[in-house]
Amino acid sequence: MRVLVTGGSGYIGSHLCRLLVERGDEPVIVDDFEQGDRRRIDGMPSHELELAAPGAATVLAELMQTEAVDAVIHLAARKQVGESVARPLWYHRQNLGALTAVLEAMLATGVRELVFSSSAAVYGDAHGIVTEDSPTVPVNPYGETKLAGEWLAAGVARAEGLRVTSLRYFNVAGAGWPDLADTAVLNLVPMVLERIDAGEGPQIFGDDYATDDGTCVRDYVHVRDLAEAHLAVLDALPRQPEPHRVYNVGTGQGASVRQVVEGIRRRLPDAPPAVTRPRRLGDPAAVVADVSRIADELGWRARHDLDDILDSVIDARRAEIR
Repeated sequence: MRVLVTGGSGYIGSHLCRLLVERGDEPVIVDDFEQGDRRRIDGMPSHELELAAPGAATVLAELMQTEAVDAVIHLAARKQVGESVARPLWYHRQNLGALTAVLEAMLATGVRELVFSSSAAVYGDAHGIVTEDSPTVPVNPYGETKLAGEWLAAGVARAEGLRVTSLRYFNVAGAGWPDLADTAVLNLVPMVLERIDAGEGPQIFGDDYATDDGTCVRDYVHVRDLAEAHLAVLDALPRQPEPHRVYNVGTGQGASVRQVVEGIRRRLPDAPPAVTRPRRLGDPAAVVADVSRIADELGWRARHDLDDILDSVIDARRAEIR
């Protein structure tokens, strides 16, 4: 199978492309390479394209035809929450414009199967165990673009006979291979490492929540598990009984901020002690994915736990230092 992977040189995309190659499929990567790294996809066919630019759909359709693409996995998106709040119009234009180009190119070339990278951000200020039927009330423009993207993809799928699955990622972390580690300091694990590398204590925002250790609880899924979830969905799409399906991707288990921070500090004995700060506005006490739907329907389950995630991150850090 030849699979078009948009955003394939990024953190998640590069893991997915490597797994596709390992199992004998051929990824064809489209990326603007602003956030990605060409070294991660060395030897794989890649094309530089800004998907939200005028005329991108035509260029993409020609590329898909030339490359004889069988299916699409659309990962490419802007994903910084703070930036989305500061630039909401641009975020909607970028994320929905890119998805529109992908869908137009699919219709022009007869490609019928799409995996869409969504986010748990569609749930907004969710609390507790979150199912795919939980209310979707995003609290920032980034989350809004992901939910609107699901709506757009679902509408086109129903009207045009496509098969689309949207994956709502929870907190992605870890490294499947040391050279594919997360280099963007946007999530908890790289933020903790950045503080430690600067000789500063990792920050914990709030230790008086109604959780076992007083700190916020989240669902952390290993990036390799997430990549494997995409493959499970890709294989199931031809048999999907409805035009659009949604799945949570997480572990179904929560880990607290303190567990993550102290787990990293145990692996780095010289790390400074954690520093407790006041709560941040809007942080719910606990948010964990209900992953029973993807397990029951596709047989996918996360295979890695928090220790695996943290071990892989520290191994990647040490490999980089060497």
